Amino acid sequence: MSEITNEQVAHLANLARIALTPDEIEKLTGELGAIVDSIAKVSEIATPDVPATSHPIPLSNVFRPDVVGETLTTEQALAGAPEHDESRFIVSAILGEEQ
Repeated sequence: MSEITNEQVAHLANLARIALTPDEIEKLTGELGAIVDSIAKVSEIATPDVPATSHPIPLSNVFRPDVVGETLTTEQALAGAPEHDESRFIVSAILGEEQ
């Protein structure tokens, strides 16, 4: 079991400005202790001869071919727009910008 104490958890909570009850401090002490113990176990196994890995199984990206399919015409795309000119959507100015 790790050496994390209730006082350390209370101190960390105070630094983080988190109000904890004594029951919450007790519970977090045990949970943080379990986390520290787990990290210690991994550190024992992670020796220089064990290569670092980000995933337990090798992964590769799977891409589909980029094939041009059926697309909308400009008129079809603009048909449902509340406002548009001949080839573009018209939207309200934002952030005080002028058109």
